[in-house]
Amino acid sequence: MALSYKARRRWSLVILLVGLPLYIVAAVTLVNALNRPPIWAELLVYVGLGFLWMLPFKFVFKGVGQADPDRRPGADDPDR
Repeated sequence: MALSYKARRRWSLVILLVGLPLYIVAAVTLVNALNRPPIWAELLVYVGLGFLWMLPFKFVFKGVGQADPDRRPGADDPDR
């Protein structure tokens, strides 16, 4: 089942405000568990993990910055 535009907007906020900080803490904990590798390896791990977090959520973020496709032109703002 596809998520509506409004649901995708709400889930994207939850992911960014709750999930991403938790993921950052997990990533830093993981790097610290590796006993502080050399700076180039640490950078590669952070870049890799920074890219990896968004892959499962790509469908949620897709089109969120655009106008609501279900909204009729001239209709009142549905978020109010």
